[in-house]
Parts: sequence; C-alpha cells; structure tokens
Amino acid sequence: MIIVGVGAGPGMLTEEAIKAIGEATIIYGSERAIELASAHIPEDCKISTIEDYKKLRELPEHAIVLSTGDPMLSGLGYLPGRIVPGISSLQLTCARLRLSQLRVVPITVHGRGLDPAAVAAEISRGKCVFLLTDEKTDLAGLCSYLEDAGLSRAVAVLTDLGYPQEKIERGTTGAPPRIPGLSCVMIGEL
Repeated sequence: MIIVGVGAGPGMLTEEAIKAIGEATIIYGSERAIELASAHIPEDCKISTIEDYKKLRELPEHAIVLSTGDPMLSGLGYLPGRIVPGISSLQLTCARLRLSQLRVVPITVHGRGLDPAAVAAEISRGKCVFLLTDEKTDLAGLCSYLEDAGLSRAVAVLTDLGYPQEKIERGTTGAPPRIPGLSCVMIGEL
C-alpha cells in the first residue's frame, strides 16, 4: 500500500505524489482528498471513498490511500506501506506567519482532548505551539489558562489554508480569535 499526502489545499501535491496517483489502479480517500487529487487520477482507476478507517489495514497491497495534508502530521501515516509526504498545514502555517518550523511544537486536538498544561509547558520553554483543532476545541479556555499562568502570547487562527477563501485571524491569549471548526492555531511569540 502507498499512503500519499495530497497537501493541505489545491495545488499542494508534490511531483512524487502526482506520479504515484497517476499510476494507481485503485484509490481510497476522503471526499476532500479525492477532490484534491482528482486531476491526476487515471480514468480507469477504481476510486472509493473511505467509509471505515479501521478497515484500511485490510486494503490490497497495490492500493493508494490518499491522506489530506501530510500523512505524518495527524494523518494516515500509521498504516503499513510506503509513505509519500504531502505539504502539511504546519508547513503552510509557518510559511504564512513567516515562522521557522524549528521553533514550533505541533499538537493535534482534532478528535482528541486538549491538555492545557502540555501547551503551557511548551510555551514556557519558548516554543510556539501549533494546534490542529476542531469544533470541540475550547481555544478561549486554553487562552484563559495561559493568561492565568502568566503566559500571555500572540494567537493566530488559520482556516481554509491553500484555498481561495484562506483566512488568518490574529489576537492574543487575552483576546483570542474564534475558531470556526477545523482550523490551525499558532500560539507563541509570532
């Protein structure tokens, strides 16, 4: 199996990803991942939308599995097989904010719980924290926690990265921007 990162938005496929997709006979992916790769999928390729992520390990050896962003950043990189990296939301966020990735600690809270103490620990070490969030993420609560800990910092919320409607909202832990569901959040000295 080959797990191919299709990037965080349109036009973010690497040449290696385009080649792998172009040689595919069977492709699995989310609707969004399939759409991002659609221009490069051969006409005779069988395309299936992933219905049950738990069954991905049972796919045929020659299957291509599309992963939005990069498979190794909160993606499908846990699956067996070869990984073709994609351009991640972390890379795009750092580029948009002109921030070195070496200063950043990524934490995903998309579909997971948020640990404010872990975020505070990284920020107190001088790191910026990159969060992959969802509609359940309590950014206001996290920012209040950081303020109470004496860790006032800048906050940027990035949505629809790579799409024409891409948006960057800036604030502080004292007055954080709202997060509209799936977003990338950077907290630190930006």
